[in-house]
Amino acid sequence: MLFISHYRDFGEVVKKDFTKTAFGGANETENNGTGRKDWKHMDTEIIRINENSWRIEDSGVRFFLLTGTDRALLIDSGRNIDNAREIAESLTALPVMLVNTHADGDHVAGNGKFDAFYMHPDEEPNYRRGDRQGTILPIREGDVLDPGGRPMEVIHLPGHTPGSIALLDRKNRVLISGDPIQDGRIFMFGRFRNMPDYIRSLEHLRAWDGQFDEIWPSHASFPVFPDLIEKLHDGAQAVLDGSAVGRPGEIYGNRIREFDLGFAAFLCDP
Repeated sequence: MLFISHYRDFGEVVKKDFTKTAFGGANETENNGTGRKDWKHMDTEIIRINENSWRIEDSGVRFFLLTGTDRALLIDSGRNIDNAREIAESLTALPVMLVNTHADGDHVAGNGKFDAFYMHPDEEPNYRRGDRQGTILPIREGDVLDPGGRPMEVIHLPGHTPGSIALLDRKNRVLISGDPIQDGRIFMFGRFRNMPDYIRSLEHLRAWDGQFDEIWPSHASFPVFPDLIEKLHDGAQAVLDGSAVGRPGEIYGNRIREFDLGFAAFLCDP
């Protein structure tokens, strides 16, 4: 498969106050004395990770822009904003391609600005809820998306959703995990969730042991580290076999049972 991009150097981290309209009539400020900048649009911050990687923090959800030598790869498109493409194109002069780790609503807000995007085909029923448009370019485990000198291997991780994927950045030894691997609250309630599949996916990841040093999740702490995977596996197994203790709760109008395990929490059907 394809993908590629070189980056334009805007400084290590940029800060903009986009309190008016996106990219229009906004003021830019730079952190004095650090040479680092942040960009801000309402509740959105763009933080440079390294010379060819950015994370975009959007009201508790994180998506990424990665560049290679020929194109840029946008991984997910946000929760509350629909201008993820404009943000990406402000950071690189080269074509931006989109891949979705999965299709929950907090990861696809900006998909409408792309005619086509990469997604696992098992995720299409989730994506099409709410009459979402666009052409899905199917990707499956073992496919490689390469923005040029930066191959990204697709790993299928069903459970949180049927078509959830992670992307292994081989060159930089980073796993971009989407939602399944994080130290926050992992949604496992409602349609499309499957705890046995989730546990099997974490077991499946053992095939890549030693191939990444950091994990870049879509929520909560950044980064996290590979030892979290086995903790999540054992915790999810405890939830499934009934040995974990949960408490009733509610989120977004849904009744749930929350299993707070200290290192992460699973939000499950009551």
